[in-house]
Amino acid sequence: MESRISIITLGVSNFERSLEFYRSLGFPLSEASQGDIAFFKMGGIVLALYPKNELAKDATVDPKGSGFPNFTLAHNVRSKEEADSVLKFVESKGGKIIKPAQDVFWGGYSGYFADPDGFLWEVAWNPFVSFTEDGRLELP
Repeated sequence: MESRISIITLGVSNFERSLEFYRSLGFPLSEASQGDIAFFKMGGIVLALYPKNELAKDATVDPKGSGFPNFTLAHNVRSKEEADSVLKFVESKGGKIIKPAQDVFWGGYSGYFADPDGFLWEVAWNPFVSFTEDGRLELP
């Protein structure tokens, strides 16, 4: 098996609300989107939105999970100032700031926001990584 993530699908409670939230952040909607599934191009990975109950049905699991989902999504940036700016922007579009950006134990600077369904996004500056010209994260 090749090590790759192709699509991250978020099961959302209100498709139209979530679609508008991510579009308001400037995420580019793919023409492949249709009906009640939306695809956003994310530099080699795709973020998909799909109704929570339909996603659970497709996976044959109970849709009534609650609490911490045991994962976060991350948006890495090039500076502390950019982390602050991104969090401020997301908040202006309706995202909920969970943890304001601050210096963190591993040597970086990060904060968290929640989207309309409570999915947690970390916005982080990491001094130990770099970016390619097209914005892809490079690990040492």
